[in-house]
Amino acid sequence: EVQLVESGGDLVQAGGSLRLSCATSEFRFCDYAIAWFRQAPGKEREGVAWIGNSDKSTYYADSVKGRFTISSDNIKRTTYLQMGNLKPGDTDVYSCASLYQSWVEGRYLKPDIYDYWGRGTRVTVSS
Repeated sequence: EVQLVESGGDLVQAGGSLRLSCATSEFRFCDYAIAWFRQAPGKEREGVAWIGNSDKSTYYADSVKGRFTISSDNIKRTTYLQMGNLKPGDTDVYSCASLYQSWVEGRYLKPDIYDYWGRGTRVTVSS
């Protein structure tokens, strides 16, 4: 079973930056896509950013475009989410998920399609 482990969550002031990491045990990393999601208690899970590791294509939710950047290192099998100009509304638990890239078929940020999930890392943005 593929394991995903997030790290990097922290308390940060509004306007600040943070970089999250998602390390995976999947040795066929290049064939997989990784997506970042966030969720606050009582709210629906929201897709944030996506990357296809075979071609490094990316996709972002409108709410984070221009502020967040997703990238990945195929050798380290790690995906990053660089978050900038953070707002209190970005406060959430951030989780990464993976799926064989060919199976995504345009459904980049739909959580139901993803097979494997990490446990999440908490990001708190103070005003």
